[in-house]
Amino acid sequence: MTSIPLRPEPTPAAAERSDAARNRERLLLAARELIADCGTEGLTMDRLAERAGVGKGTVFRRFGSRAGLMLTLLNDSEADFQARFMFGPPPLGPGAPGLDRLIAFGAERIAYVVEFGDLVLAAENASRGRFEVPAAALWLRHIEVLLRDEGFDADPWLMAGSLSAALDPERLLDLVRRHGVPPERLVDSWRDLVTRVVRAR
Repeated sequence: MTSIPLRPEPTPAAAERSDAARNRERLLLAARELIADCGTEGLTMDRLAERAGVGKGTVFRRFGSRAGLMLTLLNDSEADFQARFMFGPPPLGPGAPGLDRLIAFGAERIAYVVEFGDLVLAAENASRGRFEVPAAALWLRHIEVLLRDEGFDADPWLMAGSLSAALDPERLLDLVRRHGVPPERLVDSWRDLVTRVVRAR
């Protein structure tokens, strides 16, 4: 009689990793619910622990600090956006001229800030500074590469920083919320700006 091999029991380490992954997802879900209910200002480590049904120590062990929590939430929401401009179809992704990609990047970035702006600001304010957020460094490098693709060689790194200032989340949200500027007008302004920069070389 042939014996049927039994499925091996998960090792304690594997079970612990699985539990940790589930806890992380539960915490992030609870954090997003709190933001939806109370805004980013209402997301505290105490409230998160209570909403997720875990001890406060668990929250701190997972994220380290409120800044770490905000950056984790921001990085998760950034993943799709980054994948699209790095690997997605043109004009946002590879395969289009640099200027077309610059225009598309700005338009998508504006739409992203309008949707996730409060989280972006909270992550920046909770960290050491807006320029320390990894995503910000990636955007800057992406703009620089697209400028180089268009033959812009007059200090493209510095010009990338100047252009990225036009997409600063705090500035964009102030224009939309306090001054009532529609996102479509911001996109038109960005298109005009980058076109002038690229074609003036």
